[in-house]
Amino acid sequence: MSNLDRQAVPSVCGGRGFVVAEPVRELLSPRRVQLGESTEVRRLLPNLGRRMVGAWAFVDHYGPDDIADEPGMQVPPHPHMGLQTVSWLHEGEVLHRDSTGSLATIRPRELGLMTSGRAISHSEESPKQHARFLHGAQLWVALPEAHRTVEPHFQHHAGLPQVTAPGLTATVVLGTLDGATSPGTTYTPIVGADLALARGAEAMLPLDPDFEYAVLSMSGEAHVDGVPVLPGSMLYLGCGRSELPLRAESDAGLMLLGGEPFEEEIVMWWNFIGRSHEEIEAARTEWMESSRFGEVKGYDGGRLPAPALPPVALKPRGRVR
Repeated sequence: MSNLDRQAVPSVCGGRGFVVAEPVRELLSPRRVQLGESTEVRRLLPNLGRRMVGAWAFVDHYGPDDIADEPGMQVPPHPHMGLQTVSWLHEGEVLHRDSTGSLATIRPRELGLMTSGRAISHSEESPKQHARFLHGAQLWVALPEAHRTVEPHFQHHAGLPQVTAPGLTATVVLGTLDGATSPGTTYTPIVGADLALARGAEAMLPLDPDFEYAVLSMSGEAHVDGVPVLPGSMLYLGCGRSELPLRAESDAGLMLLGGEPFEEEIVMWWNFIGRSHEEIEAARTEWMESSRFGEVKGYDGGRLPAPALPPVALKPRGRVR
């Protein structure tokens, strides 16, 4: 999925100055963004005052939307660089095409992982014959300096490892949780897990105290470390935790996101992650005027034009807490 904001503003992210080095309970409210004609997303990252969680740099939650009589998700070809996209569904299907020639239909609790590296373009759409409901999350992972120009590639994993406890099933989307490791390729110490909780369940999830964490609520009502987290909101948890108490008031779906704090300061604008305003500006020009990002074949329609880039050079600014 793309950032379709036509008024996209560059932002400086990363750097340990933004990291809370102790356990906290910081509830983040979403910003609502229209994605195409029939899909509205709730944007949790980047958020005012909270730009990243480990290498996780972008989080959108959408649905459940009734698209029985709608086209559903329709995102034309658009570019990415310097990041990985993680497509995660609870309901519906998304057809992925990209400029490396990949074509895949992603279904609920299957991992669609696209590594843009130096440059890629892709489209996402609901198939013409699609399920009634669409519900999921789209997430980005920032690539570190040593790997941000790797060859672009796409991975689709239909079977992922799980960790279970009474009333809890945790599907490991990326990284490692409690000894279970996802087959998805990662470039920084990171974890992403889908947590399915049964009504009345109480569980203690093991964590790495060196990671910072957040929990996104997908559905239902759950308490995370005693804080009620409702669908479409996210609780930032800081660092220094070795375990996380969970309690479900109803059947609930959560996503655990975590990783070592991302030390590098990055510039994120539209669908690009770079290291300077000038790099972002060059990428925008190349998307509009060159073949750097390749061609998405088979999509019925034109590609997405880039919005105007504000002529403001960004300077890193940290915040110590």
